[in-house]
Amino acid sequence: MGLFDFLSKQFVDVIDWTEEPGDLALRYPMRDREIQNGAQLTVRDGQTALFYDEGRIADAFGPGMHRLETANLPMLSGIMNWQTGFRSPFKADLYFFSSREQAGLKWGTAQPVTVRDKDYGPLRIRAFGSYSFRVADVPVFAAKLMGTLEKVRVADLEPQLRGAIATALATGLGRGDTAFVDLAGDQAAMSERLRDAVAPAFAAWGLELASFFVESVSLPEEVQRHLDQASSMRVLGDLGAYGRFQAAGAIGTAAAQSGGIAGVGAGAAAGAAIGQAMSAGLGPAGTPAGPRTDAASAGAGAAPASSDAPPAPTVGGAPAEDPFLLIEKLHRLLQAGAIGQEEFDAKKAALLGRIG
Repeated sequence: MGLFDFLSKQFVDVIDWTEEPGDLALRYPMRDREIQNGAQLTVRDGQTALFYDEGRIADAFGPGMHRLETANLPMLSGIMNWQTGFRSPFKADLYFFSSREQAGLKWGTAQPVTVRDKDYGPLRIRAFGSYSFRVADVPVFAAKLMGTLEKVRVADLEPQLRGAIATALATGLGRGDTAFVDLAGDQAAMSERLRDAVAPAFAAWGLELASFFVESVSLPEEVQRHLDQASSMRVLGDLGAYGRFQAAGAIGTAAAQSGGIAGVGAGAAAGAAIGQAMSAGLGPAGTPAGPRTDAASAGAGAAPASSDAPPAPTVGGAPAEDPFLLIEKLHRLLQAGAIGQEEFDAKKAALLGRIG
């Protein structure tokens, strides 16, 4: 070693660490591990400095400015058997640790987790969220995660931390205490439960789980489609009434096309649908619609049917439809041009007469 190198080592007597975002720990770079006795050590807020001698923690320093000498290095002085007034450089490993909260980290299930739902049985769900942590127990973190590494960053630990979260997620959701449809409204409580499940794994590494949030819980797309269909069926309720309502809307749409009902290719079908809708409930209540006789169909021996006579109230024995719903359908047909104002008024009066 040259004279210049020797002098350089002796006069480097200011030690500090300016951490960057994502830094957790740093082994301070020192040539030959030698520290000038009387050097100035600066530990910033949110940092801890540990001195090691042959792998053992010798002394610890919190935030502040410290002068490194035998008076304030009691453990290291005792290990090295220094005498009062020792002035030579001493050898030790110096590590800095950041205890700042590392926020804005994301977690998610790489693969769907199978849980037993109280309503639907076994389900495969996925979940995503965010979390934050900080180094809380420096000696434990140093022993289990730092070791002899030169530097540790958040990115180095994330795969391990996400694995612990995924395990806790499977355990917490696998109990089936809450139905899947209730999870969205229970996310705050579920976040707390999962935080309690994850925290012990973090603590074993000297870390504190500062926050934990569940932001979304979802089913596989094919399962979600079936769930949506089931929800639609429950919302619709009476599918027969819904089908008749949709038919009336379709007739109105067809009639609104260029040329009206007569101008569309399905004019005959639309006309038949109009007749069926009329016969479903415009006749006298309680009169069944029986089959037509041969004489009636031939027109022999039967009085001519009046255009104003209401049709039978039932079709195939089905009960007459709600008059108010029929009036609404007639109004749709009137707006679409399928029937005239006079016919609408006549049928409306007949329906209102039934109500009275």
